[in-house]
Amino acid sequence: MAVNRVPVLKRCRSLGMDPVYLGIDKKSNRQLKRSNRKMSEYALQLREKQKAKFIYGVLEKPFRNYYKKAKQMKGMTGENLMTLLESRLDNIVFRLGFARTRREARQIVGHKHVLVNGKQVKIPSYLVKAGDVIEIKESKKGFQRYKDILEVTGGRMVPDWLEVDTENLKGTVKELPLRDAIDVPVDEMLIVELYSK
Repeated sequence: MAVNRVPVLKRCRSLGMDPVYLGIDKKSNRQLKRSNRKMSEYALQLREKQKAKFIYGVLEKPFRNYYKKAKQMKGMTGENLMTLLESRLDNIVFRLGFARTRREARQIVGHKHVLVNGKQVKIPSYLVKAGDVIEIKESKKGFQRYKDILEVTGGRMVPDWLEVDTENLKGTVKELPLRDAIDVPVDEMLIVELYSK
């Protein structure tokens, strides 16, 4: 299985984004030393795609599949793409505050700690639907790990389209998010332009 091992802060610097979107509070003091070159249109489009892939932890082939699926759906392709990425199970676990970062959320799902509607799901890319109930398995709720995570993520804002019960480590997807509700700094229209060439 392919794993992205790029240092997070270094990658954030090169993409010109804040590590907060990944759930990381660290700041890099280094500045990116790039000559004042004007970026081409293609470079801007590619950068937006790399940003989206990096934030959600998706590799190239699955990302292209999400794009194809978004294109077949009704409505704007870019908005559909962002909704699909946002409704991944690992992202939902992160948004509910059951993990500090999306990478940690992916690990929690992979280690079979998550139930969707009472059934164990171990696929991080599982697409959650409106009305689904996501919870941490009963036998894992007492783990010190989750107490530590809730201490860190307690102050994090849970989006309006999710409902969370932190006491029972349980959350509900009220509805799938629209683009306005997704606070990710990605210009999805540039991604659509890149793929439609």
